[in-house]
Amino acid sequence: MTRLPAAALMTLGLALPAQAFDVATMTAAEREAFRAEVRSYLMDNPEVLMEAIGVLEQRQAEAQSANDVALVQVNADALFRDGQSWVGGNLDGDITLVEFIDYRCGYCRKAHDEVAELVSSDGNIRFVVKEFPILGDQSVLSSRFAIATLQLAGGDAYKRVHDALITFRGNVTEDGLKSLGDSLGLDSAAIMGRMNAPEVDAVIAENQGLAQRLQISGTPTFVVETQMLRGYMPLEGMRRIVDEVRAN
Repeated sequence: MTRLPAAALMTLGLALPAQAFDVATMTAAEREAFRAEVRSYLMDNPEVLMEAIGVLEQRQAEAQSANDVALVQVNADALFRDGQSWVGGNLDGDITLVEFIDYRCGYCRKAHDEVAELVSSDGNIRFVVKEFPILGDQSVLSSRFAIATLQLAGGDAYKRVHDALITFRGNVTEDGLKSLGDSLGLDSAAIMGRMNAPEVDAVIAENQGLAQRLQISGTPTFVVETQMLRGYMPLEGMRRIVDEVRAN
């Protein structure tokens, strides 16, 4: 029986549909020759590997994006309208931006001023903050204090506490939080007494459950309408995403 050389087999395999080229039908010698030919081709043309990796990464990113859109749609009420998270910016804005934050997260701190600038300069963004303490006991203490402030003293007081905590340096302690509240003119004793209340527990538990459903494991994570941004993004990148969402 006449056998095709390995190079011809590879060319034929690339030209034919996948089901028409069955390596399993080759002899052991043909398979070995075919593998050697493929290896030789890739060694001579390594850019093909980079191109293939690029295509794979693009497909993975597109699949992740499509999955994120579906996750956001299923969890839209909990994300955008939970009734217990702080909401700022333009309350009637045409776009809602949600941020999952941890006060001890360096990238959350880096993003803080840039997010504030985005919301302020745009003027048409509704901004929702999700307390998501994942970096240890000091993160939990900070979030409990912030949530208790929101529940007892309202949104303006929460915003002052939020801004202070995200820029706070040093260890977070109960005494330090009380001093912080006093410096902001708040009823620190009442807030401290609220920190371990079931209502505060419920907010943290619900945000953790929401993050799990959305496959969020780090901070900051942003949701811009149906798009999810996992990790820090510079201001101009955020603006570009907002523009893209509006355009679509």
